[in-house]
Amino acid sequence: MITFYGYARCSTCRNARKWLDARGIEHTFVDITADPPSAATLGAILDSGDYAIGELFNRSGVQYRELGMKDRLPDMSREEALETLAGNGKLVKRPIVTDGTRATVGFREDRFEAVWGS
Repeated sequence: MITFYGYARCSTCRNARKWLDARGIEHTFVDITADPPSAATLGAILDSGDYAIGELFNRSGVQYRELGMKDRLPDMSREEALETLAGNGKLVKRPIVTDGTRATVGFREDRFEAVWGS
């Protein structure tokens, strides 16, 4: 089963869900602000080699700016960064879509097609 971590009012998340729905790909929606992915889930995404830690952060978000993450992130350990993300869903780039083995962060149609289209 595919888990879709997103935010209902996010247009990018809505577009990603429409893409999945149009292809009949079932998924469970999880509000990323109320129930962010665990540090273990985020760590598995990093371990896949497809993403770097900075790509998991919502760099255009208010929380990112207010918390000064641009300056703090370079000095954070991997574990500290993952725990920070797992503790604040508004810091996490959305949507995150995962089946426990594969994952996508954000929505790019070509990436979705490559990962979820087959």
